[in-house]
Amino acid sequence: MTVRVRVPTPLRNLTEGQADLTSDGESVAGCLAELDQRFPGFSDRILDDEGEVRRFVNLFVNGEDIRFLEGLVTIVKPGDELSIVPAMAGGL
Repeated sequence: MTVRVRVPTPLRNLTEGQADLTSDGESVAGCLAELDQRFPGFSDRILDDEGEVRRFVNLFVNGEDIRFLEGLVTIVKPGDELSIVPAMAGGL
């Protein structure tokens, strides 16, 4: 069994329209690297030039923000879900 990766609409142009992907990565970074191999440019939309998560992107493992876990080195295991969520801004 693998990790399920939920892809937001703005990134689906890189994933041939797929909203749900799978990865065998052992960490969040590993999943992103694997997906970047399959879909070139994928991680560039999520990580900045220093390899950190862009400020307008949120990553969740099983609903928990990785910023409150171990960041990109957060371990994932089979059956986990990695969600990529673009930050929303707005107001009245």
